[in-house]
Amino acid sequence: MPKKPSRKTSQSVIGLFRALGVDATSLPRTRPLYRRLVTLLEAAIARGDVPAGMRLPPERDLAASLDVSRATVVSAYRELEARGLVRGYVGRGTFVSAKPDAASAPFAWRGKIAASALQATDTTVRDLVRAAADPALMSLAAGVPALDCFPTAAFQRAMNHVLATNADMAWRHGPTEGLQKFRIALADRFGGEPEHILVLAGAQQGLDLLARCLIDPGDAVIIDRPGYLGALMTFRNAGARLVGWDITRADTDELEELLLRYRPKLIYTNPTHHNPTGVTLSIRTRRELLELAARYRVPIVEDDTYRELALTGPPPPPSLFKLDEAHTVVIRINSFAKMLAPGLRLGWISAVRPIIEQLALIKQQVDPHTQNLSQLVVCELLQQGVFDAHLATLKTEHRRRRDAMAQALRQRVPARHLQFEVPDGGMYLWCQLAPGVRARAVQDRALRESVMVLTGEPFFVGQGGDQQLRICYTSQPAANAVPAAQTLARAIAGAARDATDEPAMVRVV
Repeated sequence: MPKKPSRKTSQSVIGLFRALGVDATSLPRTRPLYRRLVTLLEAAIARGDVPAGMRLPPERDLAASLDVSRATVVSAYRELEARGLVRGYVGRGTFVSAKPDAASAPFAWRGKIAASALQATDTTVRDLVRAAADPALMSLAAGVPALDCFPTAAFQRAMNHVLATNADMAWRHGPTEGLQKFRIALADRFGGEPEHILVLAGAQQGLDLLARCLIDPGDAVIIDRPGYLGALMTFRNAGARLVGWDITRADTDELEELLLRYRPKLIYTNPTHHNPTGVTLSIRTRRELLELAARYRVPIVEDDTYRELALTGPPPPPSLFKLDEAHTVVIRINSFAKMLAPGLRLGWISAVRPIIEQLALIKQQVDPHTQNLSQLVVCELLQQGVFDAHLATLKTEHRRRRDAMAQALRQRVPARHLQFEVPDGGMYLWCQLAPGVRARAVQDRALRESVMVLTGEPFFVGQGGDQQLRICYTSQPAANAVPAAQTLARAIAGAARDATDEPAMVRVV
């Protein structure tokens, strides 16, 4: 929604008309008179003399200045709004929303877009998935598992079995909450009760449903800082006031201060093999977090997407959902995107029954039910033990890729120019660049050599991340680690030259 400009800004339209010599005598007295005014304003908008976001004068002021009736101006404004060029807001005025489209278009499409939809301007997620699908790019940006480990033969056998024995269920409509058979399999493998599970077309759909269900514009939401960019985008577009909690320090005293100050509607956190930092919260911190949530009556949305991807060290602590034994505080969201493949678009939410029922009511409006065939096939993989066998293979390969990428970067980029910790699990290296070296400059230079990495900025509420990179080490075979590191070394060297105008100190091998 456009900001309210000063009266001087809105009066500039009247000033423009005066400069053009437009007044009552220059407006022809043919009927309808408002069409001439529409033509003049449309031309001014098309030229950019009256730019998008400018508030037009109140109808009475413009009518008085042009010596026409207020009804004439009202009719002109309505016609311009029908053409998508302006938009009126009760109590605030009329604002320019778009320039005219091509001559053949009867209206400006952008001017027809809802004001709430115009808030969605961040293209990061779309760019990530597009780059991940581009064979010409070596993408280290999107979180993609080792897809060459996918159990293709077992998946095909399971699909053939489903179609041979249960084709009717695969092709008919299914419950919005998900097939009962699949919900039982999820509960058996990942915990919870089948009746407390809602099946999703991916975790991102779950975040969107939770935002619609729980957030009103202006509500505060505490979120990891840095935090998952998809959650930040979703909650921000819902009109939430985002408040960052430093997940790397995980100071629960700081969290309590935020709870007291902002009285948030919910807390969102990714406490196990965190995206993007790789941090895993201790059992003590988890218990303190749950105690604070219960004391201040704030629900927790736990993103448990990476729990199964522990690579080294002891198993991670129990999930917040499991520690919340009565399941009265925590809503858990999970997905098969990182454990099997993102193309499946299959995930789920576990929560108390009233929340699941409300989420299902919202989901049915845009997605009556998640694809039955995927549910039935993955259910077979879970019940036959194929999923757990695949997970063991996947973790072995991910560990190999992690170690290869870490070694390649350490050999080719001096530690003073790129620092990172090797995580115990998850999919990412969270990298700190040297002072003065900007992540976006590194990203741009690497992309020129067809390697894509992600800067840290999209993961932060407010400022931050301009000197961090997130590198997904699972998305590329170990053999690609060395060429990727060589490209990043050159990109960092170039970015350092950009920052200092001196010969780079990065050794390129």
